[in-house]
Amino acid sequence: MPFSPSAVSDSGRPAPSSLWRDGDFRRLWVGQTVSQLGEQASLVVLPLLAVLTLNADAGRLGALRAAGQAPILLLSLFVGAWVDRWRTRTVMVLTDAGRALVLGAAAVAGLLGRLGLPALLVVAVAVGALSVFFDMAYQASLVRLVDRAELVRGNSAIEGSRSAAQIGGPALGGALVSVLSAPIAVASSAVFFALSFLSIRRMRRRESVPECPERPPRLWRRIQEGLRFVAVDALLRTVCLASAAFQLFFAAAMTVYLLFLPRDLHLSGTAIGLVLAATGPGALLGSLLAARLSGRFGYGPVLVSAAALGDGVFLVVPALHGSPAVTVPALVALNFVFGTFSQLVNVTIMAVRQTVTPDGMQGRTAATINFVGMGMTPLGSLLGGFLAEVRGAHTSLLVTAAGMLLSPALMALSPLARLGPQGARVVDGA
Repeated sequence: MPFSPSAVSDSGRPAPSSLWRDGDFRRLWVGQTVSQLGEQASLVVLPLLAVLTLNADAGRLGALRAAGQAPILLLSLFVGAWVDRWRTRTVMVLTDAGRALVLGAAAVAGLLGRLGLPALLVVAVAVGALSVFFDMAYQASLVRLVDRAELVRGNSAIEGSRSAAQIGGPALGGALVSVLSAPIAVASSAVFFALSFLSIRRMRRRESVPECPERPPRLWRRIQEGLRFVAVDALLRTVCLASAAFQLFFAAAMTVYLLFLPRDLHLSGTAIGLVLAATGPGALLGSLLAARLSGRFGYGPVLVSAAALGDGVFLVVPALHGSPAVTVPALVALNFVFGTFSQLVNVTIMAVRQTVTPDGMQGRTAATINFVGMGMTPLGSLLGGFLAEVRGAHTSLLVTAAGMLLSPALMALSPLARLGPQGARVVDGA
């Protein structure tokens, strides 16, 4: 099946002149934006609470991050098989409500003086599990909502919204932890999930769920079909392996990074939020550039070069030292570059995956790649905590940053690197 983002949709429907005229797409976009804002804030709030308020060491911080990421490894395959048979709007609405309730309960526990590390672990696991459902559902929802000819544009909009959330989320989370109380910092994420719930709930179009036989295959059979589909496709197999390599070392690097910023560079919570938020504007730029650059230079060259440049900038971080007046601008610039190129990779990879995958396999394909790729994040977080304890932050950052370059190396050695401007497959059996 050739990859051609500009092809006419399989359903034969004419592509809309503008996605923004579609009210349901706008509601999905708004819901995704505020949901990501809440998620980005919580990803900063919980670790910083552990480090700055509960004095968590490297091992405990790694355990906290691993707890929030473990559901990706444990649930992705099952959730992907279920989502292919569910209405994605229902899944997104329920998971937004669940995350709002969990974080609201955490805020109440904080007000009562019971928001310790065990409670944070429970919150991280619950929010992580619900996020797996939401992420699988919104990816499948986009494919059901728009024509395939609009997937790159739709993904650019959705990923652009995530980028916008990355601008405000980390800064908001860092500021709330630094300036206000822990319960308010936790409650901020709950508010955003509640707003996402209200927006997605207003989607009105009756969703077309892929038809299932009268006696659908058992769950394990459906999971095996998804694993087999990804394993035999050269493009999807490369995406899967490259994602695993990146997520393993990126999770390790971020665990060390969250220790390095406050303890080695002596940055405040507000400064850390500003540094992390710089990824957002860069990611927004990457989303806008994705369709243009891929169409002009080819999907393969864009993927390999963007991944190498984006991951490579992390090698500079261990060399930084001095006062915040020097380090903060440098870190902002580095995070901006990382955000631009990593988002360029994300949008392009998602367009490739969604286009070569049949509608009835979207959830399982996304789940398989998430399972193998994002499933490495809890292991990476534990690895980062271990390295920071035994080797220190500087050496650990250098090692993990170098490890991230394994991802573009895998893509460069695969058929994925040879996808041209039209995305046509050039290798037999690919």
